[in-house]
Amino acid sequence: MSEPGPQPAPGLERRRVWATPPNVPLCAEADLADPGSRSFVLQIGEAFFHGFVVRKDGQVAGYVDRCPHQGFPLAIELDRYLTPDGSLILCGWHGAVFEPLTGACTGGPCAGGRLTPWPVTVTGGMVRTA
Repeated sequence: MSEPGPQPAPGLERRRVWATPPNVPLCAEADLADPGSRSFVLQIGEAFFHGFVVRKDGQVAGYVDRCPHQGFPLAIELDRYLTPDGSLILCGWHGAVFEPLTGACTGGPCAGGRLTPWPVTVTGGMVRTA
């Protein structure tokens, strides 16, 4: 069964996974603006994980990069997950908005839905998978 959303060109298909191993270093916490966001693609064996982290009010949260509305990645531009004022996560395809630290959808076509959490933690100034 194929995954919904934008499909790669023939010959460029990549298997997706939806979880990552623990303790993978992602970036320095100081490299994330507050508010800010950053995407990550991790190769896990022969497959790839697509996720992103957001920083807001000194806290960091991670999510699988997949809108609950139709399964598309949220950002149209690399690392641009937040609204211009940095207050919400925005699905650039359909306009759904999400609370940055809970992933709860507060408006748009998937209101009441939620982003899939990607467990991350900050230890020693580094953002890592949890």
